[in-house]
Amino acid sequence: MNRHIVWRSAVVLACAAAPMRALAAQEARDTTTLDPIVVTATRVPMRANRVAGHVTVLTAADLRASGVSTVAEALEGLAGLTVVQTGSPGSATSVFVRGGESDYVKVLLDGVPLNEPGGAYDFANLTIDNVERIEIVRGPASVLYGSDAVSGVVQLFTRGGGSVVQGHARTGTRDAVELDARVAGGDGGASYAVAAAWRTTDGLYDLNSGFENATFDGHVHVAPTSGTSADVTLRTTSGTLRYPTDGAGLVVDANQRQLTRVTTIGFQLNRRLHARARAHVALRSNGIGGGIDDTLDGPGDTLGVYTYRSQRDLDRQSADAWLDWDAWRGTTLTAGATYEHQRDRGTSESQSEFGPYSSASDATRHNWAGYAQGAFTRGPLAITTGLRLDDNQRFGTFVTWRVGASARAPFGLRAFASAGTAFKEPTFFEQFGGGFVVGNPDLAPERAESWEAGVERVMWDGRARLSGSYFGQRFRDLIQYSASPVSLAGANYVNVAAAKADGVELEAILEPLVSLRVEVQYTHLMTAVTDAGVLPADDAAFRLGAHLLRRPTDAVSAKVRVDRGPVGAYGTVRWAGARADADFSAYPATRVELPAYTTVDLAMEVRPFAHARMLSGSAVELQVRNVFDETYTLAYGFPAPGRVVLVGMRFGAGN
Repeated sequence: MNRHIVWRSAVVLACAAAPMRALAAQEARDTTTLDPIVVTATRVPMRANRVAGHVTVLTAADLRASGVSTVAEALEGLAGLTVVQTGSPGSATSVFVRGGESDYVKVLLDGVPLNEPGGAYDFANLTIDNVERIEIVRGPASVLYGSDAVSGVVQLFTRGGGSVVQGHARTGTRDAVELDARVAGGDGGASYAVAAAWRTTDGLYDLNSGFENATFDGHVHVAPTSGTSADVTLRTTSGTLRYPTDGAGLVVDANQRQLTRVTTIGFQLNRRLHARARAHVALRSNGIGGGIDDTLDGPGDTLGVYTYRSQRDLDRQSADAWLDWDAWRGTTLTAGATYEHQRDRGTSESQSEFGPYSSASDATRHNWAGYAQGAFTRGPLAITTGLRLDDNQRFGTFVTWRVGASARAPFGLRAFASAGTAFKEPTFFEQFGGGFVVGNPDLAPERAESWEAGVERVMWDGRARLSGSYFGQRFRDLIQYSASPVSLAGANYVNVAAAKADGVELEAILEPLVSLRVEVQYTHLMTAVTDAGVLPADDAAFRLGAHLLRRPTDAVSAKVRVDRGPVGAYGTVRWAGARADADFSAYPATRVELPAYTTVDLAMEVRPFAHARMLSGSAVELQVRNVFDETYTLAYGFPAPGRVVLVGMRFGAGN
């Protein structure tokens, strides 16, 4: 990292920490939230300062205070993460972690994988309704979560328990309407939480542009005895996106729309066998359905592909059983096995000047896996090791591993380091093809080797934490498409390309007062294509030595949260540097650079009945995203939303 980057990083941290001593003396503090409990990193509860890596926990209070509605909005600005939305609300939304591909992020809801087989996940329809917290773990996690967990894991935990009866309504810019309600109750033996939400908004275009989303989420927890518990999660989501654009962002269609429906079901049974052993069994299912509906625009629509309909259904069902054994004090050994079955069914039909065309597909595959992990804690030292063996129906056996250590030192210092491997299985389309594309059933999984090392310091009685980490990732056997069949089997997909991503993450979290929290996060990321594979040397998307698309080299985020008495306020400033992209409006595509931009978001709520039992959860809200109406682009050809203003009210009891 050059001196300019070092200086910029030092200034960011120094500016955040400067007012610390003066503020700390103004208000007493009894507790701190800088050291939360993390489950996703090891699948056993562990304090964040014991995890051998960079983790982030967003609580329900954080999400509510910031005014966000979707998980993608909540992830914006976090160190190491890049969120890219292709235009209007509801359009394709991707998350890149530490420079990895967007399908290198495993997304879980109470342990249930939400990704399509092969890793792809569209965050457009994923809302925060009934979410208790979000855990973000950076780095490879295939040892515990198998395919897709290459550069990170994002897990949502739904709520349960408490006593809540609450409704929420907002309206604002572009005829936006948001309605949701939540009911929760129960005691230690049984609890439940149910939430329903509906959202609609106009898009960014004058023609055929709008988005509608409906979500239902329920969670039930039952503990009939002190050593037995069970949890059931159910979430259904349906979305309709009307969009006039083609893949390059050009407005070309007056009635094209995309339909999406997702049904997620999870069941987990936990049983304490004796004082040191706990058994767990989980059954999980996620179904993704939908397609594109594009009928005739009018009598004159007789050139090109002027009607198109598709339907696709992707299903993942799995069974997972594992045992946690407290072998001796400070040591937990985990061993488990999992089975997953996947199915992809699809149909499509089109009409053009060349005549009608239709296709259909139906493919399945399954995977067995066994895994083991050891989490050792002794005094200031914590070590985690893990090993996994996958036996896949299509690509055979595959081994992944991870090892990490965290060590505390005097003066609030802690050092951590980890290394590991991960993999991503091919998509169904890459393996089996469809239409005029020939799949390759002999594809191997994409694979990665990753490492990170970091240091943090906790100061001023736990009211401040400064941390920094360096990471490196090497990706190989990347699957590429070529219009000309390149393999011996005449397939259009082969494992040939390679890339790398190296970077630095710096973070400062300050809580000088009970009512004040300040966060500053900075990411410096360097990516490069190390093997262009079968693509031409001048390919815009994957050129040898060039940066990977849509990942900025530098990004800074600063957040301030004030919560005092009946008033809460939340402000965010984000700056993202220039990034590479490609203009796909003509063939061959040309490489372009997207300029840097700065956005400011504000949210405020007033709780006039905070001390009234029946109305304790009531508040009047205001949220303004992109306050100064900054014009910028996250994907070339697709404008980002301008200023968005939402006003509303939350009413009822509980949080």
